[in-house]
Formats: sequence, structure tokens, C-alpha cells
Amino acid sequence: MPETSPPPRVMSRKGFLSAMIAAVVVLLIVVIGLVTLLLVPATAKPKPTRSASPTRSPSATPTPTPTPTFDKNQFSTTDATSLWVMVDKQHPLNPRDYAPALAPLNLPGYKGLMRPEAVAAMQKMFADYHAQSPTGDGLTVVSPYRSYPDQVSVYNGWVRRLGQAQADRQSARPGYSEHQTGLAVDIDTATNQGFGTTAAGQWLAQNSWRYGFVVRYQQGQEPITGYEYEPWHFRYVGVELATELQKQGFPSLETFFGYAPAPSY
Repeated sequence: MPETSPPPRVMSRKGFLSAMIAAVVVLLIVVIGLVTLLLVPATAKPKPTRSASPTRSPSATPTPTPTPTFDKNQFSTTDATSLWVMVDKQHPLNPRDYAPALAPLNLPGYKGLMRPEAVAAMQKMFADYHAQSPTGDGLTVVSPYRSYPDQVSVYNGWVRRLGQAQADRQSARPGYSEHQTGLAVDIDTATNQGFGTTAAGQWLAQNSWRYGFVVRYQQGQEPITGYEYEPWHFRYVGVELATELQKQGFPSLETFFGYAPAPSY
């Protein structure tokens, strides 16, 4: 007899159900995986936590700081011949009867003397003010250089008039006066603080630094400089230092050079 092939095997009902269940499970796994990929970023990055900004408390007026490139040591503050010599109630001239080389001012007012560097700057400043003055008025020199004997006379006169305590607020003792350096000058008036509100006083306060001068005894600085407000008293320190003081807002030479306050002798 010819050989006959075995009849095909027929899957049982139980096997068919198992296969179907396995296929469904695989399909569910695939679907869950796709949903997860769509809903969740590939790399979960934690959200940065924003910290609260610190509350800023009101701060005091910042202390001026010299320009880092400015050389504060290029001139001496102790040598009587220096343009930057410090003269106040704690720092007298050395020697106390020091007398500088002088030149005539040749300006309106008191026909006095100052150091040559200050003379040239004063003459330029007076000429520029006269050219710019809206009223056509000019400036007047009241008191430039004073010798040691002159300062003895001036100071003693104030003591007789006002008593020593008040005299010390507005006049230097002999040997302690900037006028004796030949670098200081009183302009227009030597006693009236209202000069600071005049056109001339305001122009000088705003422009004198361009010529190398500073208002030496500014308003509110008596605890530092030792002298009450004198809008008429100008000290020559040279254009470079005067510009730095103006730019940085330093109110006194003591503050700029780091000297201790000199309110009294």
C-alpha cells in the first residue's frame, strides 16, 4: 500500500486561547510603552527653584573712593613746599614760620602775592569768569598770602573781637594757616557765608577745580576740617588733584588722604 501522510495536527481550543492571551499581553505592553514615551520627556529635568530676592535695606551715602590709577603719593602732604601739603589744626607747617617763593597776583582787589603756580591759575580763572559773567562783574582778591607775622596779627584781631573759641572756628593760629603756604586765597569777602549763594560764589564752586582750586572748607565739614563753612576760601592743589576731588566727590583733603578729623588743636 502506498504510504499516506499523517493527518495535520489541529490546535486544541485550550492552546488557541493561550496564544490569544499572550498576543494581547504583548500588544498591551507595546501600547503602554508608546504612551509612556509620548507623555514623559526623555530626560526629566528638575524645575529650578527660584529663591526669593533678598530685601535691600536702605544704605548710607557711599564713601568716595579714589580712582585706582590716581597716584596719591606723587606729592608730599608733609613738605611745606608741596602743592599737596596738609595744613589743619593737627598739622602745622614745618617750620611754622615757613615762607614760600612768591609772585605778584596783579588782580583786582588786594595787591598781594601767591606762589607762581597759583598766580597763573588765578589770573586764568579771573579772566574766564569775567568773560562769562552775565552781569559783567568781576572777582576781587581779598586775602592771598599771609606771612607768619601777618597771621599773628590777623588771628589776635579775631580773638579780641570774638573770643578764642569763635576765632578758632574761622581763623587759623600762626603756623597753622593755609594762607601761609602761598596756595590759599579769599575771594570777594572774608566773612560772609552768603557769598556761596551769589552768582560769583556759585560759579567758583562749580568751576574752580578746572583751574586747580578747591573750596577748602565746605558746608557741613567743620567736624573734619576744623573750620566753619567758608565759600570764599580757595586752596590751590593743581588741576590733577582738584579734578579727582571733583570727580569722586571728596569734600575735604583730610578725607581724600585718609587723615584723621582735625576739629581742634
